[in-house]
Amino acid sequence: MNIESAAINIIKRGVELDTKKRYTEALVCYQEGLQILVDKMKSEIDEATRTYLRKKVEEYMKRAEAIKKLVIQQKEAGQFHELVHIENNSTGHSYKTLFGRFLDEEVQYVVVEDPYIRSFHQCQNFLRLCELLVRSCSNLRHLELITSRDGRSEGDQREWFSNLSSDLTKYRVKLIVKYSETLHDRQIILSSGWIIKIGRGLDFFKAPENKFCLGVYDMDLRPCHETTVDIVHSKNVKQSYG
Repeated sequence: MNIESAAINIIKRGVELDTKKRYTEALVCYQEGLQILVDKMKSEIDEATRTYLRKKVEEYMKRAEAIKKLVIQQKEAGQFHELVHIENNSTGHSYKTLFGRFLDEEVQYVVVEDPYIRSFHQCQNFLRLCELLVRSCSNLRHLELITSRDGRSEGDQREWFSNLSSDLTKYRVKLIVKYSETLHDRQIILSSGWIIKIGRGLDFFKAPENKFCLGVYDMDLRPCHETTVDIVHSKNVKQSYG
C-alpha cells in the first residue's frame, strides 16, 4: 500500500493548500495524487480495493474540477489572489516550487522588476530564474530585466548580463536589460497574465553555511529569509504583451 499512502499524502497536502485558498498549488497536488491513484487502480486485482480507489478518484477529481473552474472565474473577474508566506529558515521554496506551475507554453514574454540584481549572488539568482524559464516556457522569446546599477561592480554586472544575453540567444530568447535608479517594486510579470510579487525580490535565500552543505545547488533545500509572495492575474498584461 506504499503507492496509495504516497498518493494520500500528496492529496492531504492538496486539501491543506485548498483550505488556505492556495488553489493553484492545491490543484498541482490533486493532479499528482490522482495520477498515482489511477495507476494503482488500473493494476489492482482486488475488486473491493478497486471500488474504494475509484470512489476516491471520483471524489478528488470532482474537487480538482471545481478548483479549475473557480480559478478561471476569479481570473476572468480580475479577483484572483494567492498569498504564500515564507517563514524564516524554512525550506522548500525554490523558484520552481513557488511559481513553476505558471510557466508554460503560453508565456512568450517575461518582465522581471527587481532593483537588486547587482552583486554576484543576486545575478546568480537571476541566472537560476533564466534557466527555469528556458526549460519551462517553450515559446519564450523576450525577457526584460529592470534593475539598478551597482557602483562597486558595474563592470562585472555588465559582463555577467552580456554573457547571459549571448547564451540566451542560443535558445531564441532576447534579453533586454534596463536600469532605473527609482525602481522599488519587485515583481515577475508573465505575458500570460500572471504576476508574481515577492516581498524581497529574487534574493530571499540565505547564504549557505559552507560550500559543501545541502542547499548549495538545490534551492529547495536552502533556508530562506521571511517574505511574502503575492500571486495575481491581470488581463491587462495579456493586452500589453499579446
